[in-house]
Amino acid sequence: MLSLEVRIMKTKWKNASSVELNGENQQNANSFCEVITVLGGRRPRSTPNTDSGMWAHSMTVQDYQDLIDRGWRRSGKYVYKPVMNQTCCPQYTIRCRPLQFQPSKSHKKVLKKMLKFLAKGEIPKGSCKDEPMDSTVDDAVVGDFALINKLDIQCDLKTLSDDLKESLESEGKNSKKEEPHELLQSQDFVGEKLASGEPSHSVKVHTVPKPGKGADLSKPPCRKAKEIRKERKRLKLMQQNPAGEHEGFQAQGQPPSLFPAKAKSNQPKALEDLIFESLPENASHKLEVRVVRSSPPSSQFKATLLESYQVYKRYQMVIHKNSPDTPTESQVRLVPVSFEDPEFKSSFSQSFSLYVKYQVAIHQDPPDECGKTEAETPPNGPDCGYGSFHQQYWLDGKIIAVGVIDILPNCVSSVYLYYDPDYSFLSLGVYSALREIAFTRQLHEKTSQLSYYYMGFYIHSCPKMKYKGQYRPSDLLCPETYVWVPIEQCLPSLENSKYCRFNQDPEAVDEDRSTEPDRLQVFHKRAIMPYRVYKKHQKDPSEEAAVLQYASLVGQKCSERMLLFRN
Repeated sequence: MLSLEVRIMKTKWKNASSVELNGENQQNANSFCEVITVLGGRRPRSTPNTDSGMWAHSMTVQDYQDLIDRGWRRSGKYVYKPVMNQTCCPQYTIRCRPLQFQPSKSHKKVLKKMLKFLAKGEIPKGSCKDEPMDSTVDDAVVGDFALINKLDIQCDLKTLSDDLKESLESEGKNSKKEEPHELLQSQDFVGEKLASGEPSHSVKVHTVPKPGKGADLSKPPCRKAKEIRKERKRLKLMQQNPAGEHEGFQAQGQPPSLFPAKAKSNQPKALEDLIFESLPENASHKLEVRVVRSSPPSSQFKATLLESYQVYKRYQMVIHKNSPDTPTESQVRLVPVSFEDPEFKSSFSQSFSLYVKYQVAIHQDPPDECGKTEAETPPNGPDCGYGSFHQQYWLDGKIIAVGVIDILPNCVSSVYLYYDPDYSFLSLGVYSALREIAFTRQLHEKTSQLSYYYMGFYIHSCPKMKYKGQYRPSDLLCPETYVWVPIEQCLPSLENSKYCRFNQDPEAVDEDRSTEPDRLQVFHKRAIMPYRVYKKHQKDPSEEAAVLQYASLVGQKCSERMLLFRN
């Protein structure tokens, strides 16, 4: 059976998690030795060989939340964790902080491009071959350690005043000349345009560079006409209101700004304002985003499954160059298979019996209650509940893109995106990420602890994965202590070494490390037992090594909650 046929088996987000170790392609002799017997499948080809993996017969949202906070990731029902110090390209879990997120210039360009297309039907010139990484390099550098190369230049009053006068005169003969008002010197003159928190050392530059060696730093930099007009307007306001110069104080005890504080109307627009900007009544197109539950599947999901699959098939053929007969409907790895599928029925019966036995023995649920497949909708959770969802993008009544997401107790986790290649010019990879960030902020209003957006893995040495670092502020997960560290603090280390321990405290350890492996829960021969009982009947030393490795990878909490299936 093909690997993709294994991965699409439906994940039940219920009250118990049951997993089975998978060790195929493991190079370490002490790695997981059991190959899945219920599904009879292989490791997905999309996952690296140097990883630790297991098949999840069922998985609760809390268990998966704790697993991804330890560096795990799912591909369908296969859950895997890269061996960070062995792989050639370490994969660090990355999360964005949506509550503090501000879109970059390139993000705004993508949103404006979508609005122009919806309003007027404008199609941008040129191709989007770099989808979804069409953010500029400048945006990736903003807030980075590379900013240490920028200087904050202090100009004396005479130089600044003369330059401003010359700039205004050069704007055009018909422009009205303004006499510049006497201005206060401020070391924040240039530094206010840099990212907050950067050092601001004022220096005077008098050295004139040799011809061909770059700009003359002894002269103020050239400015756009728009900036000059803004300066002229602010100077005029200051002349009309002499007390206005005191409005430039940013905080008590800090030096005043060069110009009065901007009005609130000039503050950067919020992400939601950019996304949901009003369109004219005669707009050329209509875009609607629907969130439908995929596991357990809702009626809306079932009704749109075929159309969603057609988009996925085209995406696989055009973007990933798959042959037309490769992505069959039963192989769509992120779409649940039909309940009538024979393979699903044969494997589900054993998986379901395991689930029922666990619920009756551990949670004392009545047997007739265990057959109900319901979404996890706690009263303090989001209105849509927790679990797996498809975020469908409908353009003029048809699906053009689908974002696969998991809504978990603390985050929205982005799993996958596929789209109609005919609409690549809309940069749907970036656009969908911005919509998912906005969606996370929306869920946070109802569920305060749900405040992060997980983007999968960040690979610093891979340009196609490095773009995720452009969604700021963001954090990377330390691969040894499993604490989150701001990405700005991680980048200098990653420039020197592919594998890094981000936690700078040498005494810090994994707080959820496995300290009591005997409390690990095992399902063996239709019986649930702690590991201390199970190991008494085992004589194979490799079995103990495999189970203990599993415990160390999932952590103490998950090892006590999840059932490890052993044949």
